[in-house]
Amino acid sequence: MGSQTHQPPQIPVIDLSLEDLKPGSASWLPTCNQIRHALEEYGCFVAKYDQLSPQLSTKLFSQSKDLFELPVETKKQNTSDEPYRGYIGPTKYMPLYESTAIEKATVLEEVHKFMNLMWPDGKDQFCEVVDSYAKLLGALNELTVEMLFESYGLRKHFPSLAASNSHLLRFLKYKQPQDTETTTIRFAAHTDINFATIVHQNDIGGLEVQAKDGTWISVEPQPSHFLIFAGQGMQVWSNDRIKACYHRVKVSAGNGERYSMGLFTFNNGVIQVPEELVDDKHPLLYKPFDSRGYIRFYISSDEAVKLNNPIKAFCGA
Repeated sequence: MGSQTHQPPQIPVIDLSLEDLKPGSASWLPTCNQIRHALEEYGCFVAKYDQLSPQLSTKLFSQSKDLFELPVETKKQNTSDEPYRGYIGPTKYMPLYESTAIEKATVLEEVHKFMNLMWPDGKDQFCEVVDSYAKLLGALNELTVEMLFESYGLRKHFPSLAASNSHLLRFLKYKQPQDTETTTIRFAAHTDINFATIVHQNDIGGLEVQAKDGTWISVEPQPSHFLIFAGQGMQVWSNDRIKACYHRVKVSAGNGERYSMGLFTFNNGVIQVPEELVDDKHPLLYKPFDSRGYIRFYISSDEAVKLNNPIKAFCGA
């Protein structure tokens, strides 16, 4: 008998485009359970979501390229009192990375404010395209989290959590390495400090996620595919049934500039582990979690960066 080859793990692809994907339908609970299993096993999954048309996707990334072509002085005007919110330019540690974000991006007025800051004379189709896109991704996030709660039998808790969520839409650009000796650069692996993240890659991939066995899995871009992964807030809520997803970005010379989008869902209230997720096998691991307080702790405490598990240091039970 020949030796069996070890198959590398694959990120599950879950179709969330099904027309009858509603509570009570035949596809509802099986899909809810698929989402829960994927998040518990990988901390992420790929959502197939045809509600985003190829036309809207093309327009969105065209607007993104126009945005990054603006003068640096203009882009730097996008500031925020909150950390991790405004424009982030290249640094010594991430010289090829640049990004900018719209806070509360599912609110049309916020998109208008951002456009007026970048283009005081207006920008054709920017608000229409970005508003449609942000609302689609916001709806995808809400659907995913509601289905996760349903799988645990906790859908009654979903409305209160959703009511205190806000969505940050981040435009991301990675330049390709110019140094011929540096064919590939990997941006440091990390987990996100928010509740959940949706990443949409354009035609150039590079996103990699870490499986439980430590191997790295590449997530290839497809127009209607979105990688949805758990942040540290979801880890707390689930009492460690779901672990925040370790991910990184690989950029290779010769591939061209890489554009992607990220929708980051932040919870502005206090997250508590539901009592239904505490039992003998799963003792309570976290005290009530104030996500804004955690972000302040994370950026202001030198210790937090050094800690292997800053979230446990912040609110471990």
